[in-house]
Amino acid sequence: MAFAAFATAEAVPQAPKRASRIGWFLLAPGLAYLALFFLTPLISLLLTSLQAPDLYGDIGAYVYAFNWQNYVDVVSEYGEHILRSFGYALVATAAALLISYPIAYYIGVRCRSRPLLQSILLVLVIAPFFISFLLRTLAWKQLLSDESFIITSLKALSLMAPDAHFTGTAFAVIFGLTYNFIPFMTLPIYTTLERLDTRYLEAGADLYGSPATVFRKVTLPLSMPGVVAGTLLTFIPAAGDYVNASRDFLGGTDTAMIGNVIEANFLVLLNYPAAAALSIILMAVILAIVGVYVKRAGTEDLL
Repeated sequence: MAFAAFATAEAVPQAPKRASRIGWFLLAPGLAYLALFFLTPLISLLLTSLQAPDLYGDIGAYVYAFNWQNYVDVVSEYGEHILRSFGYALVATAAALLISYPIAYYIGVRCRSRPLLQSILLVLVIAPFFISFLLRTLAWKQLLSDESFIITSLKALSLMAPDAHFTGTAFAVIFGLTYNFIPFMTLPIYTTLERLDTRYLEAGADLYGSPATVFRKVTLPLSMPGVVAGTLLTFIPAAGDYVNASRDFLGGTDTAMIGNVIEANFLVLLNYPAAAALSIILMAVILAIVGVYVKRAGTEDLL
């Protein structure tokens, strides 16, 4: 009996070890994928950002070094583009939130008793995804060109100066960013509001809360996870966007964002260290902003 009890006691600690081995075995494919397609390119990008020109090689050749001066150079040269990128992304995110929240609220709360209408509106929200991002942006360039019906009508109504242009301006770039990322803002907020227990709203009204008070005290706090997720899904890609700000689409000479600078350094100027350094700076700043924002919003579980 004593031997059996001893054997049983010894066997108990072995179960977690076996479970741990099985867990690592199941995680191995995912970890290998992340190491191959995320960690390895990130390390390569970091090493490239520290390269120095090869003084004894061909023009445009670089050698691996620890040239931290690359970061100082790109910040001093492209600091305006970095600030402009985050400024555009912030304004576009705020505009997308103001447009998307009422849409998500109507679909997720008001249309619960009408599932057919709810489904139709959801299809309309995601319908832009069926068309290429580039084609949608190019279509807006045609619609907002100086010869388009929209611009000529605004000028005829004296709502725009006769010699004014819409494309090539900061407003056009922000408009394009807002339009293209509205679905990314709407869907997370809708998902949160669709699961919202409407009895909380009824309780707020029963306690003599005005509609504005119920929204501010009940609806908005309960929908914050969706708001935070939507703003992150909008702000992060908008900060690195290079299509809308391009002169071939809605941008102009004074609207270039950090994505356009990275593209130019990598594909045109062949200045790979500068492009890599800008990419690292973009990622670092976004991570810092996201970390502070999520912590301030009280939704750390989203990280």
